[in-house]
Amino acid sequence: MMETVTNAMETLEPHGNEWENDDFRMVLRFMDKATQWMKLEEDVMLPLRQPKRCMTVIVPVRMDDESVRSFIGYRVHHDVAMGPAKGGVRFNADLSMGEVAAMAMLMTWKCALMNLPFGGSHGGIRLDTTKVSTGELERATRRYCSEIIELIGPNQDVQGPDLNTTPQTMAWMLDTFSVNVGHTVPSVVTGKPKSIGGSLSAHRATGYGVSLVTRNVVKKLNLGNEPTVAIEGFGLVGSEVARGLHNMGFKVIAVSDSKGGIYNPDGLDIHKLLQHQKQSGGRITDFEGSTPIASHELLELACDVLVPCAIRFQINHGNVDKIRAKVIVEGANAPITPEADEILDSRGIVVVPDILANGAAESVGYFEWVQGLMRLLWTEEEVWARLEEITNRICNQVFAVADEYKCSMRMASMRLALDRVVEARWHRGLYP
Repeated sequence: MMETVTNAMETLEPHGNEWENDDFRMVLRFMDKATQWMKLEEDVMLPLRQPKRCMTVIVPVRMDDESVRSFIGYRVHHDVAMGPAKGGVRFNADLSMGEVAAMAMLMTWKCALMNLPFGGSHGGIRLDTTKVSTGELERATRRYCSEIIELIGPNQDVQGPDLNTTPQTMAWMLDTFSVNVGHTVPSVVTGKPKSIGGSLSAHRATGYGVSLVTRNVVKKLNLGNEPTVAIEGFGLVGSEVARGLHNMGFKVIAVSDSKGGIYNPDGLDIHKLLQHQKQSGGRITDFEGSTPIASHELLELACDVLVPCAIRFQINHGNVDKIRAKVIVEGANAPITPEADEILDSRGIVVVPDILANGAAESVGYFEWVQGLMRLLWTEEEVWARLEEITNRICNQVFAVADEYKCSMRMASMRLALDRVVEARWHRGLYP
């Protein structure tokens, strides 16, 4: 009994200062740089440096052995001037309020940049998904949803999958919310299974969107007809980036996953590689016709485009001087530290920021939300066509701002996003 109580208490222990978080500091640093450059007044800037509301909840869960463990859950709304909050739900053993707030703030800028009628939110449970059963995970998800139910809804805060959460997680949340309100509410979540209103090919949206953004940037910079590409990370996002760029005529010369990478200067046959990955249980390092390389070597390859799609801060002070790509497209969130970002900019290496590069998931999430509200189902062709139209339009807007102000694509993207949020806040005014 005492051991059970001790384990539960360890789960609930605060992780130091909950706001002392690298993600939160990074998002603030990029925002502060943009607001200072734009010369925004302090009374405009300061409310955007903190979330509008933060909720911390205790999530008690009956485990399979009949014991009860309690976990900490969070839900944060950063800004809702442009519409209902929209953001992911993540399950992570090291989750903190600072991390959740950073992701909520990032969602505000992503949705504003894409000109979607959403504000930014995020949430999750401090939970190691590898140490719980499927039943325990379902009970944790449902209890978490019920604890934050006063904050969420299709017109208040729309949930979506994120780290260690899946369409099934969204299905549990949809069902829990619907049972509590007495009727089915499809648009309380996005990224759910197709059988209950999920958008067709939503799981491919982020990777395909990164491909579309990359194509726009390469065309803008005149990098030739067969640009070379290296992709770090070959999971759901990275593999779709590789597939999309390969189909668009790019030469993918290297890819990597957590176990290592492969390289072929003449280009990898991505369709055969994806087939090999499926048949080999996920392995890529033994793909025929390729040379094994370490993941850090992939980052330092000479290529036209580098697309980091793995974890954060992969390009940092330790390797930034070795980067030889002409363009870096942030397929993952925050793969470059702020310090490294400034060095890359000074070297003339173009960085396409995450809020632009991987914003397709938010666009397709918006499509799913609209379809749920209107009880419609768009075809896969309609989804891709609408996504391509939005992506091309936003890329051209970012290019125009970057050209006008002679600034980086990150600052151009932040300027567009901030302008839209500030304008929405100005029109709504202050109550009372």
